Amino acid sequence: MRMERQRSNRLRQLVFMLFLGVLAITPNVLGQDEDGLNVLIVSAHPDDEAMYAAAIYRIAKELSGNVDLAVISDGSGGFRYSHLAESIYGLQLTDERVARQYLPAIRKRELMAGGEVVGIRNYFFFDQLDHQFTQNADTVLRHVWDADAVRRRLVEIMARVRYHFVFVHLPSPTVHGHHQAASILALQAASELATDRRPVVLASLVGNKADTIPADLRTAPGYPIAVVMEDSPTFLFDREQPLDETGRLTYQIVSNWLIAEHRSQGAMQLLVNQFDLERFWLFDANPPGALAAARALFDRLAAPASEH
Repeated sequence: MRMERQRSNRLRQLVFMLFLGVLAITPNVLGQDEDGLNVLIVSAHPDDEAMYAAAIYRIAKELSGNVDLAVISDGSGGFRYSHLAESIYGLQLTDERVARQYLPAIRKRELMAGGEVVGIRNYFFFDQLDHQFTQNADTVLRHVWDADAVRRRLVEIMARVRYHFVFVHLPSPTVHGHHQAASILALQAASELATDRRPVVLASLVGNKADTIPADLRTAPGYPIAVVMEDSPTFLFDREQPLDETGRLTYQIVSNWLIAEHRSQGAMQLLVNQFDLERFWLFDANPPGALAAARALFDRLAAPASEH
């Protein structure tokens, strides 16, 4: 019996290593899209895209746009709430040593399953260390991630496709330092492009219509490129908008489907039906015309399907 378990464990290890190898050697196919709506999401972890789930679905599935996703960390630090997934994957994922080895592949697979739901086209995995929770972006950028290499790769990605918009997490000093760092790197990369090729970078954070306290728009100290535009409008995508004529089906369902794919992240499941708004703000460092472009985008997202 013990020998059978050992053989089974070795087989699982081989399968995961093969999966990792495929991810490592499979190139991302990029189109040189000049027409249509092209959006790049830059996130820290392979589940942060859930914050934009409804907007992604609207853009990719209903407006025939293209949404690509760049994930900076390897997600190996997400083991603290993986208990429920241990029986699914046959691995003791709450053990950090096991998680560091297997979670990156598992979370990539979960990410792409959710991406199929909402229509993500391309994935770029940077595999920087998901070391621990911190609220210090400077530590992440100087001592954990290879920030220069990440920035160069983001510039290459943005230069190859004319992205109209880049979505990032609002880099507030109260959020995870990985989120702050990913947003800062995206802004720095966008700033290196020629002005006529620069995408509009939008800061995002979920919320609720019933919120009585305004969003905290302070950003990572020491990084002026990450400052939110003074008096920036709050652009909203309402997850409770109806998806069909009956009005019973809404974008909240789509968001929940995506969340459900992240089985290794048990705490993610607590976010089902928790937020009804996806909120966006402009950064001060955006190119001229950013305000008009953002208004046009959200007018389009809110318009009835019959108008497209």
